[in-house]
Amino acid sequence: MTSTAATGMASRTLYLARHGDAPGEGGLSAQGRRQAAFLGERLRGVPLSAIHHGPQARARETAEIVAAQRDDEEPEPRACDSAGDYVPYLPERREVASGLPEATWEWLLQLPERERLPGPELARDALRRFTGAVPGGVARHELVVTHNFVIGWLVREALDAPDWRWIGLHHANAALSIIHYAPEGPSSLIVYNDIRHLPEELRWTGFPPGLRV
Repeated sequence: MTSTAATGMASRTLYLARHGDAPGEGGLSAQGRRQAAFLGERLRGVPLSAIHHGPQARARETAEIVAAQRDDEEPEPRACDSAGDYVPYLPERREVASGLPEATWEWLLQLPERERLPGPELARDALRRFTGAVPGGVARHELVVTHNFVIGWLVREALDAPDWRWIGLHHANAALSIIHYAPEGPSSLIVYNDIRHLPEELRWTGFPPGLRV
């Protein structure tokens, strides 16, 4: 296998976290702030190179609480539109004719235009910004505090699944997924929807009721 020095690339480990519990489109609830604090404790020892978050208040607040748990003041959380709340890819009905319930399809079509129309370009930008090995000889560890759809989009890309398969990949509030990108070889999904850092009473919020365990 070609060495990192030979390729001029280094590995990236991407930590994907959904924001904490939030009522509607506002900031975090008291429960969400507790979830974010536990997430921060989980990530305290990780040598993060960057903390990205979506522009919505619930993602920003979660990232700020995580950053406050760290022993130093770096890295500073930074907002990024491509970590926001949007539909990354709206499939044609024929793409998912055998696997997508009609009710889910109709629900996607009814989402606000502000979430649907800019989504594909933001999703492509998310792939450019957050995935793959990085230039130079220093490995990077990056946290993205984002939303359910974006996490599903990035996980499906790591698994080389069809574009539409972000649908049905659910993530609990303040849960953690980790993807590793090596200079050579395929990406590795290390953990998905990990909630072990959350106490029992804070787990599974944000998950569809029928899928909670």
